[in-house]
Amino acid sequence: MIVVMSKDSTEENLEEVRRRIEANSGLKAQVFHGVERIVVGVLGTVPPDLKEQMELLLGVSEVVPISKPYKLASREFHPDNSKVVVGSVVIGGPEPVIMAGPCSVEDEEQMISTARAVKAAGATVLRGGAFKPRTSPYSFRGMGLDGLKLLKMAKEETGLPIITEVMAPGDVDTVAQYADILQVGTRNMQNYSLLDEVGDSGKPVMIKRGMAAPYEEWLLAAEYVLARGNDQVMLCERGIRGFEQFTRFTLDVAAIPVIKRLSHLPILADPSHSTGKWYLVTPVALAAIAAGAHGLLVEVHPNPDLALCDGPQSLTFENFGNMMNQVRAVASVRQDAPVAR
Repeated sequence: MIVVMSKDSTEENLEEVRRRIEANSGLKAQVFHGVERIVVGVLGTVPPDLKEQMELLLGVSEVVPISKPYKLASREFHPDNSKVVVGSVVIGGPEPVIMAGPCSVEDEEQMISTARAVKAAGATVLRGGAFKPRTSPYSFRGMGLDGLKLLKMAKEETGLPIITEVMAPGDVDTVAQYADILQVGTRNMQNYSLLDEVGDSGKPVMIKRGMAAPYEEWLLAAEYVLARGNDQVMLCERGIRGFEQFTRFTLDVAAIPVIKRLSHLPILADPSHSTGKWYLVTPVALAAIAAGAHGLLVEVHPNPDLALCDGPQSLTFENFGNMMNQVRAVASVRQDAPVAR
């Protein structure tokens, strides 16, 4: 349920609404100050008579039940688009944000050269995996803490903020010391203990869609982080598992406008993991940008043939630069689809 305050409501009116909500055991009031109105979200199991009680209070314009289970992630509660701010980078605005770098951190030369190259081409966030969830236990699983230290060196060299994956609740504090954005990978989208921990970290969080997750479950994963008081959340469509085996996964382009209609959270796309083939990354990236994605997560490596992880889907510096030119061209002419009718 949400309580919409009238335009002439006072702080005293708002405080009384909050007090009356939280007088009910198990309920919490969360206030959102929008551009045109103030909305109070009621979190918890709402008693049958609370709607009528709220409608009688001074300063209340209307009380609206919310049928969706993801309250905080829903546009019903938060009608304006959210933005995630990382230093000077704004994710969720009109300009797509490109996060680029190697799948896995391998050594200092690889990270520094890649960071310089992607920045020169126009990327504004550096990606790199220090902890890698791999299907096979025998595959390279990342450098761990040493990888985080190399990411920090690359950030100091270029000024690019860092996004990197965190896999375990016990690692959140350590990764948060080095990363500007904490990434929750597809295999951990429903690791609820991890979602709680990244929510408590206060750091911006990217949640990748599970490879077999419907939209509602994906948004409920975001709800876990939002419910911990962390509103710096973004989503990433990285491809879902289907019957086609030529590509690694299938990028659900429709997820981008659907999520923008259902939720206020920024939505990005990962054309690298979804396709698994470097020559498909650019066309799929352009499709995502044309569909309205707020950004891309792209794998770039100085020598993909020698990469320890996901070389076949990594772009060379030259190919990444060519992709960026095309992304800018598509972004310059796109128009956001309406979220209401």
